Amino acid sequence: MSKNICIYCASSDNVDEKFFKVANELGSKMVLNGYGLVYGGAKVGLMGEIAKTVYSMNGNIIGVIPERIRDKGLAFEHTTELIVTKTMRERKALMEENSDAFITLPGGFGTLEEISEMIVAKQLHYHNKPLIFLNIDNFYTSLFEFFDNCCKTGFAKEESKELYHVATDIDSVFTYLQNYKEHEVVSKW
Repeated sequence: MSKNICIYCASSDNVDEKFFKVANELGSKMVLNGYGLVYGGAKVGLMGEIAKTVYSMNGNIIGVIPERIRDKGLAFEHTTELIVTKTMRERKALMEENSDAFITLPGGFGTLEEISEMIVAKQLHYHNKPLIFLNIDNFYTSLFEFFDNCCKTGFAKEESKELYHVATDIDSVFTYLQNYKEHEVVSKW
């Protein structure tokens, strides 16, 4: 069973309250199921919400934040461990290294970039960890349509959609994690 879950999600406070509620519920269920949090280290947006929830329940938190973002006063100071990096690339590598699974909540360009990198890394056999999109309110449905089009037009194999799992509720996230078995990833070529 995975022990640390990396969460990719929004750092914006300007999103609908329903997304904050999901972040709060996910953080609670992570702690109740014995998982620690690895995340981008910020105190704002959904990132901050999940960290505050995990902290309030005495859960383990590893925050990984670039010094440029920390220097703006955006770091969550109540992490178990706060790792400050020089670059975003270093940040992502440390988040991957410290995580056993990855869950993507709604987010913007940074969130998409992070999970896309992990999908490609799995496709190229750099890891075989669970990747989960929590598709709240169909937030990622148009992205999955894009993925379908990539497969339909030959830019990706149909089996590429097996690299990640789509969950529509939090309970199914934990069911997937508890039943996850590493499997052979089909070669990109």
